Amino acid sequence: MRRARGVITLTALTVASALTLTACGGGSSDDSDGGSTKSDVTLSLVGYAVPQPGFAKVIPGFQKTEAGKKIGFNQSYGASGDQSRKVVSGLSADVVAFSVEPDVTRLVKADKVDASWNAGQYKGIGFGSVVSLVVRKGNPKGIKTWDDLLKPGVEVVSPDPRSSGSAKWNLLAPYAAASDGGKNTQAGLDFVSKLVTDHIKARPSSGRDASDLFLQGTGDVLISYENEAINLQRQGKDIEFIDPPVTFRIDNPVAVVKGSHPTEAKAFVDYITSPEGQKLWAEAGFRPVDTTVAAATASSFPALGKVWTIDDLGGWTKVDKDLFDKDNGLLTKLYAKATG
Repeated sequence: MRRARGVITLTALTVASALTLTACGGGSSDDSDGGSTKSDVTLSLVGYAVPQPGFAKVIPGFQKTEAGKKIGFNQSYGASGDQSRKVVSGLSADVVAFSVEPDVTRLVKADKVDASWNAGQYKGIGFGSVVSLVVRKGNPKGIKTWDDLLKPGVEVVSPDPRSSGSAKWNLLAPYAAASDGGKNTQAGLDFVSKLVTDHIKARPSSGRDASDLFLQGTGDVLISYENEAINLQRQGKDIEFIDPPVTFRIDNPVAVVKGSHPTEAKAFVDYITSPEGQKLWAEAGFRPVDTTVAAATASSFPALGKVWTIDDLGGWTKVDKDLFDKDNGLLTKLYAKATG
C-alpha cells in the first residue's frame, strides 16, 4: 500500500445527527429514541468524548432495526479514564465505549462487566482509528513526522494520560516509532521525554478538550485520533492532518455492563460490529474492525505506512503495567516529572 506523505486534506462532508448529544464534559442527557415511537427501554451509554459523531449515526441506525426499535438512549461523554471510574463509583451504564482496554478491565475488577466481554470475534473492539497529527491550515511549521515535533519552537497539544485514554495512544505512537516497536525501550522513553518536557505545553483532560483548545489557537500541532481530525475538517475548521509514515493503531473497546437491560444492551453492541454498523462507523471517519467493510471503505481514508499495534508492545496488560502504572509506569513517571 502506498505510504502517505505530507498533509492529507479530505473533502468536507456533513455529519448527519439524528439526535442531540451531550457536551464533552462528562454530563448526561436524556436522549430518547431519535424521533421514533415511544421507548419501551432506555439504555445508558457511557463513553469517551471523541466518538460522539459516530454514535450520532450508529444509534439511529440501530433504532431502525427490529432489535432496536423502541429503544432510547441516555448518553454521557467525557475523558475515558474519568468515565470508567464514574461507572465504578455508581454512574448508571448499560453499555460503555472507552478509549482503551484498561478502562474496561477496571469494570471487570469491580464486577460490573463480565470477564468474557472480549471473547468474541473482534476481541471487544467496536471501531478504531490511528494516531494523527493535526496542524494549522497550510501546515506552516512543515510537520510531517514525529521528529518534526521536536523542532525548536514547535508547541504541541495532547491530553493528560492520567485522565484521558486518547493521551495514552498519543504517547504510545511516538514511543513505538522511536523504540522500533518496543525493541529499544530507552530510545522510546528518551523521545517521549523530550516531547513531553519541551514541546507539550497544554495538557487538557480529554481528547475533545484538546481539540477545542487547539481550535481556540493554542499550539502548533494537536496529537489526536484520525477520526477526530476528519470530524474537525467536516465541520469546516481551518486544519489539516498528517498520518505520519510510522503511526499506531487505535482499538476502541465496547462492552455490556451488568444491569437491568442485558439483552437490549447486547443487541446494541452486536449492531456496532455488524456490517451495517461498521459502515456507519466508517462514514463517521472511524476505521472499521470488520475486514470486509474496511476493504470496501479503504478509499475513504489516507493510505498508511508502518502501523504499530498494542499487541506489538506485548498487549495492554503488559503496557499498562510497564508504561502507565500510576506509581511506577515508565511513561507515567517521566510525564509526572515533566509536569511537576
